[in-house]
Amino acid sequence: MYNPKSHDADEFICHDEVLETLKYADENKNNIELIDEILEKAKLGKGLTHREASVLLACDNEEKNNEIFKLAEKIKKDYYGNRIVLFAPLYLSNYCVNGCVYCPYHAKNKHIPRKKLTQEEIKNEVIALQDMGHKRLAIESGEDPVNNPIEYILESIKTIYGIKHKNGAIRRVNVNIAATTVENYKKLHDAGIGTYILFQETYNKESYEKLHPTGPKHNYKYHTEAMDRAMQGGIDDVGLGVLFGLESYRYEFAALLMHAEHLEAVFGVGPHTISVPRIKKADDIDPETFDNGIDDDIFAKIVACIRISVPYTGMIISTRESEECRARMLHLGISQISGGSKTSVGGYFNPMPEKDDSAQFDVSDRRPLDAVLKWLMELGYLPSFCTACYGSGRTGDRFMEICKNQQIHNFCHPNAIMTLKEYLMDYASAETQKVGDDLIAREIDKIESEDVRNKVRENLKKIEDGERNFKF
Repeated sequence: MYNPKSHDADEFICHDEVLETLKYADENKNNIELIDEILEKAKLGKGLTHREASVLLACDNEEKNNEIFKLAEKIKKDYYGNRIVLFAPLYLSNYCVNGCVYCPYHAKNKHIPRKKLTQEEIKNEVIALQDMGHKRLAIESGEDPVNNPIEYILESIKTIYGIKHKNGAIRRVNVNIAATTVENYKKLHDAGIGTYILFQETYNKESYEKLHPTGPKHNYKYHTEAMDRAMQGGIDDVGLGVLFGLESYRYEFAALLMHAEHLEAVFGVGPHTISVPRIKKADDIDPETFDNGIDDDIFAKIVACIRISVPYTGMIISTRESEECRARMLHLGISQISGGSKTSVGGYFNPMPEKDDSAQFDVSDRRPLDAVLKWLMELGYLPSFCTACYGSGRTGDRFMEICKNQQIHNFCHPNAIMTLKEYLMDYASAETQKVGDDLIAREIDKIESEDVRNKVRENLKKIEDGERNFKF
């Protein structure tokens, strides 16, 4: 039985409910009257149910699809403005005991170079990332209780937060590691992590078990119920995601929204972020062997429909995608992107050749961070390295209340301006600095409060004089 308030994965991600949803969407994909009703509801900015959203995703009426895209753009601007948050992944270890058939880190891959960073190597990686200008990291690690125990992850987080290099500092460490216990989530919370991220890969239980034939990740329920345990452990910012291409995208879309509804129903807080990766080539992994791939047009529709359905949730697109694809998705709902990323262990301090057999997946957007920032600004976006909400305790329901009331502009916009100024002073090329200073001059005028405008101008002067880390 479908029950969004249940803690049982088979009930809050109910297979029969997903199938009924897809059937309902097929029956109504050309029901213009119903589609108009759903769009009117979506315009209120309060989100949609998984059934309503699935109707929009299935809709093949060109005129209505154009309305969906336009509404997604509007909702994105209403909630997030033109800000784009920047981050980078940091791979700690590719040792893994799982048998995931879509990931080159799977245990049977005997020719991929295995590596685990020492704390000194982590320090070197973090300094290299700080020298690029990054303030926010997402640490990644394979699942291996011997090589990558929770103690190693906790020690690594402490190392990362402890490194102050020139004007550089990592102010938020998000964590993407395997599903674990409530006790271990409490330890991560106490270590001061930002968001706990865990991709479901696929919500279809039968497919999930085939795609994860061996290792602890084979346990569908334990994996799917991980966010409940994370919340119970005190982590109130969690990030969902599926790997599009493994299973039918419409199935994944409906189940993903059901997971978001479950978190709202049980904890009063939906996902802080939703990521939308697509399967990519890597070492012994060929995406062509999976028959559920999606093209850019379907991908765009998915992004737009997620944005309409959960307007309060940040959306992430990584360097898996090309510059052209990322530019398109930014308009439709993406609010966070990675830049200058390496997906190999130790790839920042000792850059790997373009073809790296130790990378988890091929990077499509290989531009350095400075080029990504300049590109964003030329597209009219305000790059942000802000971590003020995390630093001020505006997480979980406190952040969501502000976001759902469309009030994050009051904090995030001025904070984005100040963190961009830090980047321009410390790391930017002369050309990027010129583009950025021009953008800041325009963005300051958008601040409605005269007091806030004056304070931002005052802080910008202090940043020019060498002070750092101002926040509202």
